[in-house]
Amino acid sequence: MAVASSSRKSTGKGDREERKGLLAGTQDAFSPAEDVWKADADDDDLDPSNSTGGWSRKRILFAATALVLLILTGVTARTFLLSTRPPHDETDTHPNLLFHGDGLRSNGTHDFKRTVLIVSIDGLRADYLDRGLTPHLLDISKQGLRAKSLIPVFPTLTFPNHWALMTGLYAESHGIIANNFWDPATKEEFHYNREKVAWNPSWWFGEPMWETAGKAGFITANLMWPGPPKTRTGASPTYFVPWRNKVPLQEKLDQLMQWIDLPLKTRPQLLMAYEPSLDQAGHFAGPMSKLVNITLNYVDGFAKNLHTELVARNLTDIVDVVFVSDHGMTDTSHPEHIYMDDILGADGYASIEHEDGWPSMGLRFASDANVSRNLALLRAEAAKDGGKRFSVYTKDDMPARWHFANNERIAPIWVVPKIGYVLTTREEGDVGMSKGNHGYDNTAASMQAMFVAHGPFSSVVKVLHQGRSSLVRRILGLSRPNKGWHSTADDTYVMDSFENVQIYSLVMRLLGVEEGKVARTNGTREFWDKYF
Repeated sequence: MAVASSSRKSTGKGDREERKGLLAGTQDAFSPAEDVWKADADDDDLDPSNSTGGWSRKRILFAATALVLLILTGVTARTFLLSTRPPHDETDTHPNLLFHGDGLRSNGTHDFKRTVLIVSIDGLRADYLDRGLTPHLLDISKQGLRAKSLIPVFPTLTFPNHWALMTGLYAESHGIIANNFWDPATKEEFHYNREKVAWNPSWWFGEPMWETAGKAGFITANLMWPGPPKTRTGASPTYFVPWRNKVPLQEKLDQLMQWIDLPLKTRPQLLMAYEPSLDQAGHFAGPMSKLVNITLNYVDGFAKNLHTELVARNLTDIVDVVFVSDHGMTDTSHPEHIYMDDILGADGYASIEHEDGWPSMGLRFASDANVSRNLALLRAEAAKDGGKRFSVYTKDDMPARWHFANNERIAPIWVVPKIGYVLTTREEGDVGMSKGNHGYDNTAASMQAMFVAHGPFSSVVKVLHQGRSSLVRRILGLSRPNKGWHSTADDTYVMDSFENVQIYSLVMRLLGVEEGKVARTNGTREFWDKYF
């Protein structure tokens, strides 16, 4: 969960620490640990759209011709595909394919409806999975699905991204544009850890997946997922456990299993759970710290125990489990400082009425301030050194890929530091600075989130795509798998990076919600067509 800023009217030490510091209770939950990992992450921009890689033009033309031939010889291709399946594959009769509407499937002792469990592990950076500390998540990804990364929405903060995961909307559409922000329409300030304010449903736009599922007749359960207990329409999850800090993972696992063990008529089909300990460790000690590695192994143990409980109940062919995170984490233990008061001058900085977000900063100046002059000063400073330290945007020139302009809650001016830089003042200095942070450009490698899924759906998809990829590669004599998949050293197939606004649609498809009953999103329902 990200650090957040408070109103400019509150400038005491405690407020500055709240703005820059950790989630409440983090310092009590963890103790410092020496770093044992060397920072070797590449923060160059990702280019998920680059699907041709190193293919030559000749090979691309050859591939296109071959694919046409495959279409014309579909029967032969399907026969070949079936012959390449694993010896014990039963794809044609896979249990997930036997669910129709409200149909039931037995685990041997009890009937179950389609069931989906989505678990968010806050701050699990995509490349954390390559540290060798998450054997279970890697194991289930080999059986199911894993993405190269899950691309967060901008800003890469906890509340904007958890609500994006729930609603399938960008921040400008769902309204939670930062962990803290000023709303000019209501003249009120949203702050994520002020429960009485943050739980007011008027802040939250969009339809979360639990509301859609509820309207479609499904029972839902929410275990501490960031967001309100009730939406603007008055809808609530069937079961709701509010956020509490320092809740042991075993207690959360017990709660999930209690829900799954309920009788059919009261058992939830959509379960959501949230775990913040990895994000807290990342803020406190940095992403390359021993503490993060220990916590990473800890949350992997939770995933293993969850799987063990499902196996014990014979539910692995009934329950689809989706693991996601909201954003990554970058090292800020020795950041380069950008002093806002030096840039704007004492009077210019004092004329800021509201600062939204952190580490990126939305600025609202007083009505009598010289906004044009302040903007010019910021842009002139940003242009120095080739713009490597920070960028300055207005709503007119905000990068279109951020989808971060069309909402009055978005401040007129946003200052966005590059990885390795932080915004501060001479007075604040390092007060409340954490050793790890997020909130930067959502294409930076260290900001990438993760996606791993396992269950009846993902198992079927894995078999089909591995077979199809193998077929195409054998015919073309290529080492690269088919578009949308990459092969790792151990021949595990990994999906291309995709945006987290696609998760809502995936869950609706897994539950079997009719297309006419799902909400409008910024994702595309067709995105998952090739997997179903």
